[in-house]
Amino acid sequence: MFKGKPIDLTLTLHHGQRGVTFETARTLVKDGWNARTLHLYSHCGTHMDAPLHFGVSDRTIETYPLTAFMGEAWVVRIPGDCTRKLLKVADLGRTEALLEKGDSLLLQTGWSKFVMQDKYRDAMPRISEELANWCVDRGVKILGVEPPSVADVHDLDEVTTIHRILLSADIMIVEGLTNLDLIQGEKVYFMALPLKVADGDGAPVRAIAFEL
Repeated sequence: MFKGKPIDLTLTLHHGQRGVTFETARTLVKDGWNARTLHLYSHCGTHMDAPLHFGVSDRTIETYPLTAFMGEAWVVRIPGDCTRKLLKVADLGRTEALLEKGDSLLLQTGWSKFVMQDKYRDAMPRISEELANWCVDRGVKILGVEPPSVADVHDLDEVTTIHRILLSADIMIVEGLTNLDLIQGEKVYFMALPLKVADGDGAPVRAIAFEL
């Protein structure tokens, strides 16, 4: 069914990263085994949002079936400098005509290379209202992006509007993707499996892609 090995699209979580803290819980010398306590913000690293995140409904991350987190996805390569770029339908190129209801969309902007820089959060490319509404109208299943958000995290009105448009339509939002440049084809089988957290407004995911 798939060509080659799975491609890992997930950022590695590190102590000290925004929303990530590790503490030593046990040591091999003292306790007989090594273990850590992980403190994770629900939207740290590569993660998925649930409707509860922006209050569009009470639906939480653990209530979705596994099938909601996987499916065929188009990979759109957006060239040039994407700093503060407002992504529009025209940026989808030929995918605009090819995407069918139930397909997912992964936007490659190269933004993950800035993950350790202030620019990663402060100058990210964002989803326009036009593109968000297009995703709703076309029945996009999962929208995946490289920045830590689909909208400007410093603009509450923008971040609220874009999330509410997408989440109100039950579009699964995956933010913080990486390694999209390793995908050779224009379509993949994509999976982003969130931690099964009770009453989850979102959760970190392990995101992978298989070439079709």
